Amino acid sequence: MIDRAHGNTVETLEMNEHERAWENLAVTYVTLRRARVVELGKVGLTIPQAEVLCLLKTSKEPLTPMKLARRMNRQPHTVSALLSRMEAEGLIKTTRDMERKNWVRVSLTKKGNRAWERQVGEKTARSATACLSEKELGQLDAICRKLRARGSELVRQMDPNPYGDLLFQ
Repeated sequence: MIDRAHGNTVETLEMNEHERAWENLAVTYVTLRRARVVELGKVGLTIPQAEVLCLLKTSKEPLTPMKLARRMNRQPHTVSALLSRMEAEGLIKTTRDMERKNWVRVSLTKKGNRAWERQVGEKTARSATACLSEKELGQLDAICRKLRARGSELVRQMDPNPYGDLLFQ
């Protein structure tokens, strides 16, 4: 291909259908994530903080840092650091489990509950799928499940670390 503006010959990389799909998915993710970052910024939260608040608020069982890491699909040390920052900000509290002394339970504080309520009110980015029909939503759900399973499989193949099995259960 010739770059007419500069008179240079530029090589173009031809992508196959899987590479184009990957790029499309990546650009879509980045765009929607950016919308959510801006939205949460209005209420003073980050995406991982909002995720922790959501998991704590909606869980039917008490959560430990390890359970949060599994549900968030993150490494335990990453979640531990996030929880430490959130506790310092007064959004959560950690307490020793009275039955299992080596376990720590994570719970919302009053400030964390208020932050949860504020972020729930911000629905613009999360309503991005409103442009899809019910059938398309079903297809999207099926596609995401299939890609998530394949991604988990690839991670296990490429990075067989001690936490790999825990993260993708």
